[in-house]
Amino acid sequence: MSTTDIPLAGTREDVFPSLSEAQLARAERYGRRRSVKAGEVLIEQGDASMYFYVILDGEIEAVRPSDAGKSVAVLSGRGQFSGEINTLSGRRAMFRITAKCDGELIEFDHRQLMSIVQNDAEIGETIMRAFIWRRVAFARAGVGDVILVGSVHSGDTLRLKEFLTRNGHPYAYLDLDRDAEAEQLMLTFRVDATEIPVVICRGKTLLRNPSNRELAECLGFNEAIDRALVRDLIVIGAGPAGLAAAVYAA
Repeated sequence: MSTTDIPLAGTREDVFPSLSEAQLARAERYGRRRSVKAGEVLIEQGDASMYFYVILDGEIEAVRPSDAGKSVAVLSGRGQFSGEINTLSGRRAMFRITAKCDGELIEFDHRQLMSIVQNDAEIGETIMRAFIWRRVAFARAGVGDVILVGSVHSGDTLRLKEFLTRNGHPYAYLDLDRDAEAEQLMLTFRVDATEIPVVICRGKTLLRNPSNRELAECLGFNEAIDRALVRDLIVIGAGPAGLAAAVYAA
């Protein structure tokens, strides 16, 4: 049974579904079996290349290293699987994933995961639904690898909040006008209040009033883009105007 300290947006079965024996047999054709030892780090927070794991035997745990190793979720039981939306999108890992005990997993690299999502509709739907529910839970709980420190009176604070929200990236927000711990945080990083908003990326990188592009680069939003590839047309936005432009261009 899987557990988490994060308030769930859906039912536990929505957030932590298990693949059936038939699904496991089909999934294994895309990945490879891997034995793991207790305490083994499978994914480090900030990794640009993430593997996807399905449990055959044992337990895996997602933790936040920047928060004294606080557990986000424990996955246990045959058929349970790791990951959230960043696993598919190619963005960097928000959490460290470790094996809680000796066990056996099916390991998939990004290409293999994309293959199973695209070629097995039943498994793909199960994975996609779980990833979306997990991201909603993270966003509601403010759990992630970003801390935004700002003020409701700051236009740039609103800009960064909107940027993270539009990109569906979970973050914790500290308001200098209301949050007592914000002052201590600013002192720790020697940041003056005039330099807000401040973004702390993965507990390490501190950005003072970053541009949207600087924040995107810190979080690896655009790393999957091949900058050497020339495109005839790029449509930015998926509203009525963007969809109409794409249709006419096609």
